[in-house]
Amino acid sequence: MHCRTGVRHGEITLGGKDITEKTPEAYNDVFSDIVNRLIFHGKQVVQEDLLTDAQPVSMYKADGGIHEQERDVSKYWVKAEGSRINVRIALFGMENQTGYDSDMPLRVIGYDGAAYRAELSLEERYPVLTLILYFGDKPWGKNRSLYDVVSVPEELQPFVNDYRINVFEIARLPKESIDYFHSDFKVVVDYFVGKRTDPDYRPKDPEKFKHVDELLKLMSVLTHDNRFEDMLKEEGGKPKDMCEVLDRAEARGEIRGEIKGVIKLYRDEMNLLPSEIVNKIMLRFSLGRNEAEKYVEETLGLELA
Repeated sequence: MHCRTGVRHGEITLGGKDITEKTPEAYNDVFSDIVNRLIFHGKQVVQEDLLTDAQPVSMYKADGGIHEQERDVSKYWVKAEGSRINVRIALFGMENQTGYDSDMPLRVIGYDGAAYRAELSLEERYPVLTLILYFGDKPWGKNRSLYDVVSVPEELQPFVNDYRINVFEIARLPKESIDYFHSDFKVVVDYFVGKRTDPDYRPKDPEKFKHVDELLKLMSVLTHDNRFEDMLKEEGGKPKDMCEVLDRAEARGEIRGEIKGVIKLYRDEMNLLPSEIVNKIMLRFSLGRNEAEKYVEETLGLELA
């Protein structure tokens, strides 16, 4: 499947990549979708209206000072019992990982321990679950529990509790499981599974986006490709599905390559100064000065004053 969107030269921008302010997982419909698929195997157990935001930041003491540690997303799963007040029955924490982290078991222990520590003053106590969503191409490494990180002598093992973490390798989920997702996260899973198994990946049935801004910002961070987020600034409006996103990204890549080729031509064949090249490509590709300067700096490996 291939859909062309007709992106024009003037619509291409190269803004810097921002850290995602709010990920799609922070929305209850996406969060519950992920939990239901990964933990409950597609059964609709956790309803989005039974999720409430939890404080993602916790404190710990080290090196003589107080430090913060922050989850990507954290929510309580509450359950109403007749007319009684809602009771928290679980706290789910989510972590997005693009690379293998051998120390992840230690990090998760810190997150979960802080959450349990906060329960000391509560009458109703609840389990804490942390889900690691790993988007890397390569399989997650060995370290999936405390014993993988810390060497525990055999004679001490009866006294040292192991601590297992929950790592879900998104790009390696079975293709048939993609349809178990019903939120925007289905788009993310389909993309990473598809790109890993097929270099010419195209979505079969493009899903319409609900949380467009957050989804494209997350894709930009996870793929280290600012073309996803830059689409939010284009004159053509926000893309509606992944098919349109990929077509725009492809067009952007083609034009970017063309601009870089022209810059090298102006330098190598015409011996133009960097400032002259900036003016030339501004006119030729309908670029603003800042954008043209970024292209020249990136292509020629210099910094314009």
